[in-house]
Amino acid sequence: MADQYAQSGEDGRPTEIPTIRWEEPPEGPVVVLLDQTRLPAEEVELVCTDAPALVEAIRSLAVRGAPVLGIAGAYGVALAAARGFDVDEAATGLAGARPTAVNLSVGVRRARSAYRAELARSGDAGQAALAALAAARTLHRQDADASARMAERGLALLDELLPGGGHRILTHCNTGSLVSGGEGTAFAVALAAHRVGQLRRLWVDETRPLLQGARLTAYEAARSGMAYTLLTDNAAGSLFAAGEVDAVLIGADRIAADGSVANKVGSYPLAVLARYHHVPFIVVAPVTTVDPDTPDGASIEVEQRPGFEVTEVAAPQVPVTGAGGGMPVAPLGTQAYNPAFDVTPPELVTAIVTEEGVVSPVTAEALEELCARSREVTIG
Repeated sequence: MADQYAQSGEDGRPTEIPTIRWEEPPEGPVVVLLDQTRLPAEEVELVCTDAPALVEAIRSLAVRGAPVLGIAGAYGVALAAARGFDVDEAATGLAGARPTAVNLSVGVRRARSAYRAELARSGDAGQAALAALAAARTLHRQDADASARMAERGLALLDELLPGGGHRILTHCNTGSLVSGGEGTAFAVALAAHRVGQLRRLWVDETRPLLQGARLTAYEAARSGMAYTLLTDNAAGSLFAAGEVDAVLIGADRIAADGSVANKVGSYPLAVLARYHHVPFIVVAPVTTVDPDTPDGASIEVEQRPGFEVTEVAAPQVPVTGAGGGMPVAPLGTQAYNPAFDVTPPELVTAIVTEEGVVSPVTAEALEELCARSREVTIG
């Protein structure tokens, strides 16, 4: 059950390590993750030998980001099935590891449904395990394809809204290849703009308290040779006031049926700033992030993270002296408010870009039509 670590890369040079993959060494199948908590200082892989280890990796944010959580959930079910553990128990644990990210439960459900269907058909647990793995691999491939299509649609939308190129894009949290089977969601759009010479500057919110922007988005932007600048989250307002932002691009962890968007905390203030300064606020997410069973933003369960993430600083090579494993930056006993996400109402969202199309203006009817079209494509 214990996880194993393997050092990757030589002399600190960037490597092309997959965010997540399935492997079958002689001792049994495993799910291998690029441990995002160790970036950017080290590229280290985390080997999960069972579903509980993967649950812990999800909760600790070793693997994070809505699309890749769906892939991880599916592989976790397949892992439990392949190793002969209770699949339903594993599925329940995985689906509940991070409650706000709907993609996680979608991935778990797909793999478990494939497992159950094959078990009911053949009665062969081995064949059922293979069916679960096939479902996970299909989801992985579909997400990579969705990433490419979102990048194409997002770039076309930017060209429509901001003709002439030279885009200055502000992003929040991390939405690149670390969260996806492909090149990401919002980051993939910025990367597409960079590749055709239309990205003037990527403004990267540091994304407190866990610094996913500083540690992960800046890491990916640097590896891609993009022009980027890091800023503290509370500097975004002055950037808007100076007229330095042409568009805001973010991802999403859950989109309610009415178009309310749950994303990394700090996204909602950006939407308010964007509206005041007449700047497009664009959400980029696969259709699997749209949850028709969640009617509105008030119905989205927002994950509350431990207070020590705010009262302590945890970073690679920082001395560990605090109760949570970091360096204290607040007086002992300080209580902290630490929601992982906030919710942006649909009226503040200029457009939602998915692999199946762009929704603008964002309404419940338009989202329902998009999801129905997506289901027809899937069935077909």
